[in-house]
Amino acid sequence: MASLDTLFEAAKAIQAKAYAPYSRFKVGAAIATPEGQIFTGCNVENAAYPVGSCAEAGAISAMIAGGGHRIGEIAVMGEGEHLVTPCGGCRQRIREFAAPDTKIHIAGPEGIRKTFTLDELLPFSFGPDNLTDR
Repeated sequence: MASLDTLFEAAKAIQAKAYAPYSRFKVGAAIATPEGQIFTGCNVENAAYPVGSCAEAGAISAMIAGGGHRIGEIAVMGEGEHLVTPCGGCRQRIREFAAPDTKIHIAGPEGIRKTFTLDELLPFSFGPDNLTDR
């Protein structure tokens, strides 16, 4: 798997490319697959709120388009004094491709601020395994 420094730098680089003219709140996300591939995404706003897309959703789409299927770990890069954790919808999107113990690193410009597992951010989640017993 990619190093945490590499994942952080990828999230930081893509954050700069975010399209956030309305909120001016740029977010970047970088996914590392278990095979070591890195896929990135940034938030893209739209004048017709809330039609924009989150950085995590963009990174997941890039992963799928690039042939990846599993999230090994993910870094989410935001600014400000508060932790910029994935929204509820993105937590569920991450859940679709990640295990409960997958690490989600929350970063600011200075580096990684805190690391959570998916299970900590989305406890008792509903996912693909809930549908396999049907």
